[in-house]
Order: sequence, then C-alpha cells, then structure tokens
Amino acid sequence: MLHNLHVKNLALIDEAEVDFSQGLNILSGETGAGKSIIIGSIGIAIGDKVSKDMIRKDADYALVELVFSVDETVRNKLSALDIPMEDDQVILTRRISGGRPIAKINSETVSAAKLKEAASLLIDIHGQHEHQSLLKQKNHLHILDIYARNELKDHLEKLAAVYGEYTRIRKELNESSMDSEQRARELSFLQYEADEIEHADLMIGEDEELERKYRRFSNSQKIMGSLGQVYQLTSVDGAAELTGRAVQEIGAASGFDERVLQFEEQLMEIDNLLNDFNRDLAGYMEDADFDEAQFYETEKRLDLINNLKAKYGGSITQILERCDQKRDRIAKLEDYDSYLADLGERLAGKEEQLERLCKKVSGIRQKKAAELTEKIKSALVDLNFLDVSFRMEFTRKKEYSASGYDDAEFLISTNPGEPLKSLTKVASGGELSRVMLAIKAVLADCDETGTLIFDEIDTGISGRTAQMVSEKMNVISKDHQIICITHLPQIAAMADTHFLIEKQADKNQTVTSIRRLSSEESIAELGRMIGGVRITDTVLKSAREMKDLAVATKNSGI
Repeated sequence: MLHNLHVKNLALIDEAEVDFSQGLNILSGETGAGKSIIIGSIGIAIGDKVSKDMIRKDADYALVELVFSVDETVRNKLSALDIPMEDDQVILTRRISGGRPIAKINSETVSAAKLKEAASLLIDIHGQHEHQSLLKQKNHLHILDIYARNELKDHLEKLAAVYGEYTRIRKELNESSMDSEQRARELSFLQYEADEIEHADLMIGEDEELERKYRRFSNSQKIMGSLGQVYQLTSVDGAAELTGRAVQEIGAASGFDERVLQFEEQLMEIDNLLNDFNRDLAGYMEDADFDEAQFYETEKRLDLINNLKAKYGGSITQILERCDQKRDRIAKLEDYDSYLADLGERLAGKEEQLERLCKKVSGIRQKKAAELTEKIKSALVDLNFLDVSFRMEFTRKKEYSASGYDDAEFLISTNPGEPLKSLTKVASGGELSRVMLAIKAVLADCDETGTLIFDEIDTGISGRTAQMVSEKMNVISKDHQIICITHLPQIAAMADTHFLIEKQADKNQTVTSIRRLSSEESIAELGRMIGGVRITDTVLKSAREMKDLAVATKNSGI
C-alpha cells in the first residue's frame, strides 16, 4: 500500500504531500489544475524518464518520494533483489539535479533498472495508452498464467528446468560440429595444454609456501642485518652483560631481605631468558646462510606456477580442474562418433520431455483461458459492453521456450456481426480502459501488486457506463489500494477518500496543490463536476443523492 507521496520543486508543484488511504482514492480537479503532474510524479519516482525542464523554475533540484508498507510475500521478493528492508516499509526516492536523477530505495542508491524492478512489485500505473500491458501481446499469456498459476506453477518450474538442460545439450552439440581436420587441431592443442599442466606436477598449497620462501630469500640481507644488530644489543656486548652484572649486585643484598630475594629470582629468570634468546638467535643466523641456488629454484618454480595461473586459473585448484576438463574433452574427441551419438540421444530425450511438458502446460492454459475469457466477458457486460465477444487465440511457436511453446492473444468484438480482432488493435481509449478494468476485476484475487493507479480510466465514457465503471473499481478496491484520477462524478462519488487538485497564482507564480476533502467538501466537488460553473441547490442535491447511492452500493457489497 502507498501511504505517502512527497513532491518538491517539480513542474507546477512547489511542495506537496499526500497521505493516501486504503480502498478507493479519488483525485479530481479543474482541467489544467495539474492532475497529470501528480500521477507523473509517481511515475518519475518509480523510474520513468525525466527531463531537466521538469525542475521548477529557480529551483536547484526536484524530489519525489513514495512510502509503502508491504506484506511478507512482497518483502521476501524485495529481499531477493537485495533491497534493504526497514520494518516492512519501503521508501522510493528520486532526486533530479542538473538533469541527472539519483534513485534510492530505503536510503540506498540503486540503478534505474533495479528501481523499476522493485517498483513493479509495489505499484502498477494504467493510463489511457501509456503503461498498458494489454497493448503488448506478449503480456496476454502472462495474464493467463497469473490466473492459472495454482495449476501451472509446478509444471512451469519443471518445464523451465528441462528447457535449461535441453538448451545446454543443444549448444554443446552445435559447438561440437567439426570436420576431422578441426578435431585434430583441437586435440593437439588440448593435449599440449593438459601435458603442460600435468608435467608441472602441481601440489595444492605449494604456491603459498614458495611465496613465503621467496620473500625470505629476497629480504635475506635486510633480515640478517637487523638480526645482527639485535644480537649485538642483547648479547655479552650488550644487555646480557648488563643483566649479568645486575644479578651479581643484587645477589650481594638478597640475603638480608626476603623481598630483595624475590627481585633476585625475577632478575635471574630474565637473565636466563635473555641467554636462551641469544643462543637461539645465533643458531638461526648460523643456519640461515643465503643459498643462491635454492633461491633460483624457488623463483623459477614460482614463475612457472604464476604463468599457469595466468593461462588456466587464479589458483592451483582451478588449474587442476581445468586439466580434468581438458582430459574429459580429449576423451570425447578421441571417441568422437560415440560422443556425438550420445549427445544426439540425450537431446532427443530432452526434446521428448519438453514436448510432453509443453503439451501438458498448453492443455491447462487452454482450459483456464476458456474460464478466464468467460469471466472477463461477464465483467465487460457489467461495464456496458452489451454484445461483446471475447476469447483467447493460441498459436504454436516455432521453437520451444522456458515457458512452453504457446503464443496467445486476446481477441475481442464489441459489436454484433463484427469479426474478432486483436486486443492490441482496439482504437478506442475508452474501450481499452474498460477491458483493462474488467481484467483487473477478474484477477483481483491473483494480482499481488498492492497499489493500482488509474489515469483517464473515464476516457470516452459517460452516463450508465460511468456508473458501471465506478462499481467495478469499488470491487477491485476491496483487495487493492486504488488511486484514480477522474473527471466523472459517478466515479468520484464512489471514493473512500477524495482529494482535490487545485492550481493557484501566487506572487506571479502558478502553484499546484492537493488536499484531502471532508464529506461536505466532497459533495461540493461532485456538484462542480455535475453542474460546472453554476452550482445550484438542485445540483448539490443531485450530488448528495449520487454520494448516498454510492455509499449504499458499497454497503451492499457490490
């Protein structure tokens, strides 16, 4: 659900904030008041393109922010996109400065693509022709799959897995097509590389040990110089001589005081430790003579391993894995005919599996399509398509896909005797809006998008059709939050929450604002929508009756 919209410095809006409610939110206002800017700002927040001239005059930046609450299902999907969550709340922010938009989700900067992907789980905007998935045939099958998801889910998951195996085998088979000369060249090259790795006789972890030895050899002069200084400072010419003399001095006094005796014991322990340290240090320096031949062998071995890493992988483990892969490929090429035959058999087996699964999925789809289109047709009749025909036509793709071999398209005829034609070719904006509304009404229980926005849903309709549209929107608002811009009082009367968009001139500036209307203010706005300039008592009475009728409709459960 969309809780809050905050807009600043965008077009005619200086600063506006709206708190939306559940159910049906209606936005109305005079023509030119800026209703499209409000919906446009939401579009900008979810990733629509924005031009530099959208920033309000004399402002350095524009800002749009949306605050949503989400349920567990949507939360899990957003988490899968690595979206940081904050108490089941999602904040989408888009700031435009210098023509460059910066998008954030819960204060974390994201790409425009990620913003759109996340927003698609939260909100769906429908305009007269913009943002309407019905105009894209590829989405028709998606609508059917949403309706039939309970029956299709397991079959589609299995189909996608088998299709992945099928494409992998087919790719391997296509890449393995070669003549004898090509095969001989590849065999020779693979054999050379495998032999090169095997002759190196690599051991996991030896590179790390060699690097430690190399560092020690490379810095041996510095090490020995430092240790020589240490030995001189701690041996008989330094600290050892001083601690020895100190032991003698304290020994002369320790017999007269128990505490001094304790100091003597501590000092003798220090003297012993220092003598042991010097013996160990002297032994290390004696054994650590620089061996130039060993250094050369270490450097040579390291160079070999690093060259192999550059060619075959970043670690010895990866190099050995590549060697195994090459030996496997060699074995296949040496028995090439059997290898191709095996690939062909496996591909044929996967194709048989695909065919069975695709046929099963297609059968379910066609059965559910009959149910879906019958329900949509009934909803269209409710929306004043009196003699409508509506069905889904299936064709088979030339190739398999992860979702099957079906192509499907909605077909419609709105007049008796008129042939069915593609929904994508419906010319009337009013017809297309009502078809979309009918589909949304049928899919209300299946659609997981919490907030639906309808812009110009009332294009090309009036009278009884407008009343029917308002009743359908009321049905959808039982399961979804609806935000709708309308010019028609029949639709506005059905509002659970009514907002007025106004344009005002202030100090040579034009400003668009939006505010929530009280019950009486809503009736007055309905009166304006009914009566135009002159709002008489009769007009207000009609507006009140229209509102009462809408409330009665809501209470009746329609």
